[in-house]
Amino acid sequence: MRRLLALLFVASVIPSMAQTELRVTVDNFLRRERHDEPVVVPVSKYGDVRSAVVTCDGLEIPSQLDDLDRDGYYDELCFLVDFKGKGSKVYDVRLSSMDEQHLYAPRTYAQILLRNPKVKIKNRHDFFLTEISVPMRLKDPYHLLHHHGVAFENELTAMRIYFDKRQTIDLYGKRNKQLEIERTQFYTDDTQKEQGFGDDVLWVGNTFGLGAFRGWDGTQPVMLDDVDVRTQRIVSTGPLRTIVEAESRGWKVKDGFPRIKTTVRYTLYAGHRDADVDVFFSHDVSALDFSTGVINVKNSSEYNDGKGMRGCWGTDWPTGEKDSVGHKRETVGLAVYVPKEYIRKVCPVTKDNYGFVIGTDTRHLSYRIACASDNETFGFHSSAEWFSFLKEWGRSLDSPLKVRVDRK
Repeated sequence: MRRLLALLFVASVIPSMAQTELRVTVDNFLRRERHDEPVVVPVSKYGDVRSAVVTCDGLEIPSQLDDLDRDGYYDELCFLVDFKGKGSKVYDVRLSSMDEQHLYAPRTYAQILLRNPKVKIKNRHDFFLTEISVPMRLKDPYHLLHHHGVAFENELTAMRIYFDKRQTIDLYGKRNKQLEIERTQFYTDDTQKEQGFGDDVLWVGNTFGLGAFRGWDGTQPVMLDDVDVRTQRIVSTGPLRTIVEAESRGWKVKDGFPRIKTTVRYTLYAGHRDADVDVFFSHDVSALDFSTGVINVKNSSEYNDGKGMRGCWGTDWPTGEKDSVGHKRETVGLAVYVPKEYIRKVCPVTKDNYGFVIGTDTRHLSYRIACASDNETFGFHSSAEWFSFLKEWGRSLDSPLKVRVDRK
């Protein structure tokens, strides 16, 4: 009998030990609607979390767990919230070390493809990777990968990061709200175009493109040229956010300074045309300057709020004028937002870029990028509309959601 009672006691204790319940209170201080706003909750301190269930007023909403440092344990929980206006909402979170995470409809996707020489159809390559690293002796990593680098998307937009010294973010413009990269592989064929799929809409060359991270030599941007090892990886594909990284180990930023490791992390949430850019350094880089910005698209008009947001609206060939056969001119809106603590200089406009000199007194800095294509059936079709969005985006950045997490 004592043994039976002991077993019953253990059985009653184990479920409570395997679960943690949280109450997450989210406040919106803006007097307007907000949709798909991300809420991120650190979870590593709650033990070996294997699954999460998030509910609001008794109804389950999609959520996502991510292992950011790839050590086999989840670090963050995220979910997306909506507000009709100023107000507060409470979300109940149940973390478990026993259950498996629920599957939710994917709203984001990421892809790394090794070029398969046997495949002749440009959007049918099949050597899928989650990470790739190459040494400096490989002189042309750009052509090693299909679509030249990791691609990532949500329903509104898609991007790719060139796997070379430029690390430029190139833009794929959507026509309709849908995930496409798994099917088009960034190279839309004629049939897909007729069906309403998007396409590459931006020529970047050696410019910043959409917010590339670069060094700075005192007068101009410096590419990540002298690097021991280049890496691109997919940290997460979804369902609510995709996270990808471009890592440079042994980057010689300047003479007389130790080689450093730099990891640039891009986070794109479902329902957003803006993405977070976080740069992590292995050393103290407070004595170094870096740079970012957006390309000065031909005949573009500039937006500059004087508070760290800079953008443009313009039209150009998406592949360069020399390779324009089979393409049309594309009109895009681009923007970068740099928090004031990281701005060291606002650069004059050049023929290539609208740029910033940036830096940090810590081993981390962050900024954001945003984009739009005139091809969208759901988006913006003039500089006035795009710049109006940027103003609203700025207001949202100035008034983030307030999140409080309490253990039940």
